[in-house]
Amino acid sequence: MNERIMIVAGEASGDLHGSNLVRETLARRPDLRFFGIGGARMREAGVEVLVGAEEMAVVGLVEVAAHFPVIYRAWSLLRRILRTEPPALLILIDYPDFNLRIARIARAAGVPVLYYISPQVWAWRVGRVHTIARIVDRMAVVFPFEVPFYEKAGLPATFVGHPLADSARPKVTRDAAFSAFGIDPARRVVGLFPGSRHGEISRLLPVILDAARLLRERFPELQFVLPLASSLSRDDLAPYLDGCGLEVRVIACDSPDLIQLCDAIVTASGTVTLEIALQQVPMVIIYKVSPFTYQVGKRLIRVDHIGICNIVAGERAVPELIQDAAEPSRIADEIGRMLEDRPYADRIRERLGAVKERLGSGGASARVAEMALEMLKTDRK
Repeated sequence: MNERIMIVAGEASGDLHGSNLVRETLARRPDLRFFGIGGARMREAGVEVLVGAEEMAVVGLVEVAAHFPVIYRAWSLLRRILRTEPPALLILIDYPDFNLRIARIARAAGVPVLYYISPQVWAWRVGRVHTIARIVDRMAVVFPFEVPFYEKAGLPATFVGHPLADSARPKVTRDAAFSAFGIDPARRVVGLFPGSRHGEISRLLPVILDAARLLRERFPELQFVLPLASSLSRDDLAPYLDGCGLEVRVIACDSPDLIQLCDAIVTASGTVTLEIALQQVPMVIIYKVSPFTYQVGKRLIRVDHIGICNIVAGERAVPELIQDAAEPSRIADEIGRMLEDRPYADRIRERLGAVKERLGSGGASARVAEMALEMLKTDRK
């Protein structure tokens, strides 16, 4: 009986959700062995990490090309294992361009595939849904509208709720967080969330810091905080922060503990926008990639918003500044309005409340764990 499960999560958010899924699964079946691609959280949960997620976390066509040797080595390693020592199950978490290639290999090797946090093909490259239906056995989706989209293509899909409904809850009180992080509760706090990938840091952090300098001129009392993603080190941030003329407190913590202290946040587009939405903190979403990637993406994207929280809301719940629009003065103006215009900030909080309701009531990791165990039993028959 094969009790090994391969699991693949190629970036920080997938590492978090993967770790919670592994813990829930091992709580039910402690004899199982997980291995694959993940980060520090998945290691702590008991996964044998063969390739670190921090090496895989890149976005954009140009950026992926630059990291191709690392990505290819990881793909080759997993391909060899799937062909020569096939596991009982393959669990894929987000990271579609890599994971769909792994799913194709698994299908050829007879390994059942469970995909958790599905590729957002409803947003771009819609035609891929038929390919996915041929190579994935079950889909665990985190947004209700994804179920009919996949089932129409013949792929069984189950809405499990969003894992952030559990993991994005603060683990300490606001008072305890203020004290632990050395932040003055009498002064307003602006969060600087440049992302978890090295490419995002290089593109976004300089712009965010320029915006922060403009904000400090208008609001001298502001405090700036920056969460240190598990895929990054302080050395990765030092070239941008050292000598920037600002006091930015870099804090290694679970981001929900820090989000709860913020009056407003400048954030990269991504899953973190949902974490912020769950605490109904006003934010401005910024997004920059290489000019080539942007021009290609513009022709493929089929949704009206970049920020996933806005997609879930079905409206522009929070402002987005994309590519050339993501420049310091416009970012500072948006954050300044959130700090000065109370009715405007309250309207944003109200819209984010609707997003929170649509993400479900929690328990996603447990539901996916049950799906995984059900697939293991089915495969044995």
